[in-house]
Amino acid sequence: MVVRLCLILIDNRKKNAITVQKILTEWGCLIKTRLGIHPGTLEKCTDNGLIFLELVGEKEKHEELVRKLNLLSGVDAKLIELSV
Repeated sequence: MVVRLCLILIDNRKKNAITVQKILTEWGCLIKTRLGIHPGTLEKCTDNGLIFLELVGEKEKHEELVRKLNLLSGVDAKLIELSV
């Protein structure tokens, strides 16, 4: 069994989140699970965040999604493959 995850670190979240969201919406059929977190809340809300994606489908499409995300300034995306 192979599981592919995409980890996305976003800096300047208020500015970059809109563009990241548009990309994730375009590639939404590849996303089985999505979890977004940022360390702060309320008056201590931080301007960076982390998104975990569990992906389905073809590896080539996952790599293309990661490539598109990495074109954005302030965004670092990595494809992780786990197998058992």
